[in-house]
Formats: sequence, structure tokens, C-alpha cells
Amino acid sequence: MENKDELIKIFSRKIREILANASLNFDKVQEIRLRVQAPLLLVMDNREYYVTENGRLSSQRKEAYVVSQEELKETMEHISRHSLYAFEEEVKQGFLTIQGGHRIGLAGKAILDERGIRTIKYISFLNIRLAHQIIGCADRIMPYLYENKEVLHTLIISPPRCGKTTLLRDVIRQLSNGVGSQKGVNVGVVDERSEIGACFHGAPQNDLGIRTDILDCCPKAKGMMMMIRTMSPRVIAVDEVGSREDLDAMEYVMNCGCKLVATVHGNSVEDMLQKPVLQRLIQEKRFERYILLDNQKEIGHLGGIFDSRGTCLCG
Repeated sequence: MENKDELIKIFSRKIREILANASLNFDKVQEIRLRVQAPLLLVMDNREYYVTENGRLSSQRKEAYVVSQEELKETMEHISRHSLYAFEEEVKQGFLTIQGGHRIGLAGKAILDERGIRTIKYISFLNIRLAHQIIGCADRIMPYLYENKEVLHTLIISPPRCGKTTLLRDVIRQLSNGVGSQKGVNVGVVDERSEIGACFHGAPQNDLGIRTDILDCCPKAKGMMMMIRTMSPRVIAVDEVGSREDLDAMEYVMNCGCKLVATVHGNSVEDMLQKPVLQRLIQEKRFERYILLDNQKEIGHLGGIFDSRGTCLCG
């Protein structure tokens, strides 16, 4: 993993030492979790481990290093560069994105006003989700996303932690740059949680291609409408659709002649028929391709590619 040392620097001195001493392949680390007066946890290859004081991974809770309030406070100071106020807008959304594209989820006491959440105080829980871009991971599916030189409406279906966002990133990059005989097209990305492009101070940390425009930290439904009206995309890409507002925006995108590439949590195409928001779009065969991921053999394993009728084209 590039910039591993930069990532470790965000932690308190003691936790930094523990992670530096650990024999870890950071390319496989997915999450590092800090909770006040709770074990230091790490998720790697979809398995959860306790981290001991000497940096060893263990399955025994009693061996885990326990995170203190001071260590979590020190970590937040490093993350915010001693000025949490400067990150007020991000904090109220419950996450920060740092250099390298890593996303830090926050939880504590929510402070409300008449407009909703104003900020989060007494932050006592952190989830550091490591960004991993795998260039070329979409190579196998790209030929199925075109028909007569046109991009097809595509829905990527995946259980949590099976690589759907990683796959979506590479799909966007290849649609934007062009692949084989297919020319690159303008792609509008609505990145509600800063996970796709992982923008840091406005600059994407992930390579999403030369013809891609990113609307960062914007609700998907509003963002899709804005992109259509302002950036003239040929393709709109969004991650984790699911609300009624998302449905209205997706229909708007499709009816405007723009192609849609989206992801959703699920285990099968049949699962989608149980989701009220997506049910009608699927029954009307609006999506022309379904990409199914699972973790049967490895993270991001391709479970199958299906057409609008549910016929398996590859799997």
C-alpha cells in the first residue's frame, strides 16, 4: 500500500507504534476501529482481529489492546490537524476524508438544531476505512457494459464488503478514458460519502478517468439532478442507491437519455424484486445489465453477469 507511513501518522503515538510493529499487508486491511475503553480492532480479508499491544493479531479479546479516551482524542487531533472546527461541515455528516482517500467514520453525541445535525461532540468511536483502488479489476466485465457502442444501464449487486465500490471506481475510470474500440465519455459521479473519488480538498485521490466530473458530499438524488442540468454527462455513476428520492432521480436520469451505473446491497437479482424502490425498474427491465458480486472465493468475486431478463451471460 502506498503512503502507509502517512496513514499511520493519524493515530495516537501508542497506537501508531502498535500498527508500525504489526506485520500487516495494508493492501488487505479494510478497517481499523477505535472505541473508547474497547479493544483495538482490525478487519482484513473480511475477518475481524483483535490487535495486541505488541502488534500481533489475535482472536482472543483478552489479548487486545484497549483504546483510552486520551488516545482517541489525540488521534482526532492528528486527523483534524488540531483544528476540528475547520472540518465542521464534514463532521456533521459523520465522516472525514483524509489524504490518500481514506474515510474516517465518526460517532459520539449529536448536537441538533432546527436544520438537523449541527455537529458531533464527545467523539468516542472511529472507523478508519482504508481506500483501495485496484486498476483493471473491471476488465472482465467491461465488454458486457456496451451494446452497439452505447453504454448500458447497469446495476452492480453485492453484499457488504465484497468490493462493489472498488469495482465501480474502475468501471468509471474505463468508461471515462475509453477501453478498446470504445471511446471515452463524460461521466458524472455523485459521491455522497466521498468513497468513490475520495476527494481531499476538492481533488480526487482515486483515478476516475480524464472525462469524469465529481460532485462530492452531495445527496445522490439532488446530485443526479444537478449533474444532468450542469455537466452534460453521458453516464451518471452513484454508489448504494436505495431511497425513494434515489428512485425518482434514477428515472429522471434514464428519461433524459443519460446512462446510469449504480450499486446496491443484495445477494441476487431476485433480492432486488423485494426492494420497493427498485422493484418497478427491474420489472420494467430498465436496467440492461446486472453485475453480481459475492465473496465465495475472494473479495470481489464475480458471481455472474445478467441481462435485463435475468439471463446469465457470464458466471
